[in-house]
Amino acid sequence: MKSAESILTSAGKFHIKLGLERVQDALDKLNNPQDNMEFIHVAGTNGKGSICAILNEILCENFKGKDVNIGLFTSPHLFSYCERIKVNNICICQNELDSYVKKISDLFCELTEFEILTVAAFLYFKERNVKYAIMEVGLGGMFDSTNVIKAPLCSVISTIDFDHTARLGNTIDEIAYQKAGIIKKNCPVVVGCDNKGYEVIKKYADDFKSPLFTVDDNIKTEFDGKNNFAYINNEKYEFSLLGKHQQKNLSCVLEALEHLPFKIDKDVIKTALKNVRWKFRLEYDADKKLLIDGAHNPSGIKVLREFLDENFKDEKKAFVFGCLNNKDYETMLNTLVAEGDELYFYEFNYPCALKFSELPQNIRKIAKQTQNPLEIINSTKNLKIVCGSLYMLGNLFNPR
Repeated sequence: MKSAESILTSAGKFHIKLGLERVQDALDKLNNPQDNMEFIHVAGTNGKGSICAILNEILCENFKGKDVNIGLFTSPHLFSYCERIKVNNICICQNELDSYVKKISDLFCELTEFEILTVAAFLYFKERNVKYAIMEVGLGGMFDSTNVIKAPLCSVISTIDFDHTARLGNTIDEIAYQKAGIIKKNCPVVVGCDNKGYEVIKKYADDFKSPLFTVDDNIKTEFDGKNNFAYINNEKYEFSLLGKHQQKNLSCVLEALEHLPFKIDKDVIKTALKNVRWKFRLEYDADKKLLIDGAHNPSGIKVLREFLDENFKDEKKAFVFGCLNNKDYETMLNTLVAEGDELYFYEFNYPCALKFSELPQNIRKIAKQTQNPLEIINSTKNLKIVCGSLYMLGNLFNPR
């Protein structure tokens, strides 16, 4: 049997084609497995993955040992497509994913990579009797294949900024409108009150008579160089995710929990926040002086730089960076690298990976090209920051 990876990365599948018609037609012919469960739907430019990870950890902890299964669908993956589809925090096994992908691609040859995976997730969730599923939008929202969800328990829209402008629009309002497309009639929506595009989202919610719940920065976090804490209603919680941007993500999560058909105990939330993991998102190893972060657009890089300036101001820094060539890499690198920092550019093996020769001349003057970033990571005594494309991080740190 062909592997899921060989099918999904084939020339006929590995591309983006927004629209709901193909995936909805496929799901109709498969008796709409997505109609057998309840959803929390999450969109946004940055932060949606963290929101999904926190929600998933809390729900899994809440229903641990009970006959209630929790599904999670996210993208992209780091090492394997199996990471994108989980039930009760356990990835779908490779043989099962191979079987689903082959069956779906054989039946519906017109579906793209992401559409096949979306259908596979719905089928797998139904087979595993998932009751509540958390679905992360792949790109945009309105025409993303996850948007076949009819009436989510709650929609969450994380921070909005410029990314994928060729597909979503060149202004914040245009991008916000696409993200707001996940809003469904009479279904609650959670969004930060300081979110760019807030007025567009509010109008969309009003038009659909969907109650809109806004959150502010009433949660604070504190990182002491090794441990991280969140303060919720003035009570201290251990929190495994670093960065002040997680304050907004956690606020959105806690508000979304208020609109679920069950209540979650404070102790459940405490345990979940201590244990939640979202790999390569401000992941810090103090012993190795190594920080890994999947910041891959200007706003993500800005958050990373602010975190470094606040917590490692006096440290000498060595950056290893690589990204795709459709990103605003000039803005990213001008924001990221300060005077005195070292920059190593990694031209990783991936379609559309940015090449050293494509860098602006002013950046090429200060950057050093490397084909062996691990050697740099293991040799320098400076604080090492490996950042950029998640595909690059997966390529570099693949355990296989």
